[in-house]
Amino acid sequence: MGLFDFFKKKNQSVEMSPNIYLGREELEGVTLDMFDIANECVEGQSKYYKGLDFSVKSLNVLDELLDDIRDIFDDLPEERQEALVTSCGSYVFEVARRNFGGAYFWNDSANQLILVTGLPDFEVSIMAFDKVKSRIINRDEDSIPFYFLGYIENVMHRKSGLIV
Repeated sequence: MGLFDFFKKKNQSVEMSPNIYLGREELEGVTLDMFDIANECVEGQSKYYKGLDFSVKSLNVLDELLDDIRDIFDDLPEERQEALVTSCGSYVFEVARRNFGGAYFWNDSANQLILVTGLPDFEVSIMAFDKVKSRIINRDEDSIPFYFLGYIENVMHRKSGLIV
């Protein structure tokens, strides 16, 4: 079973989160999975990368991490590549959810998990796994902080859209 099959089979239902941080005990389903994976990312990298605190500013630290991963990524087994993309992508998702709220959905056409913020008034969606993988492969061309800025602008202006 591939990475995205796990999330697809896990839960396709809507999970709404208010625009506030929820602790682990208040979460369930895919949201709890993302919470746990993102926290494991922080724990695993905290010795080498300081400042992974789920703030928007911490995405600069994640971007440095992804730049460093690039140097070894192609030499890793596919399972390890997927694990790194999942870990770092979950961190991006959780920065978004913890700071701006949202719900996780399965996007059949993209065959991956997305986070949708703003429902029911508007919909801003991000696909963190694709963005993290393209950041590793393309380096600075796909900056995570720049990508996230587009997401923030749409959320703040209540403008619907998929941020790719």
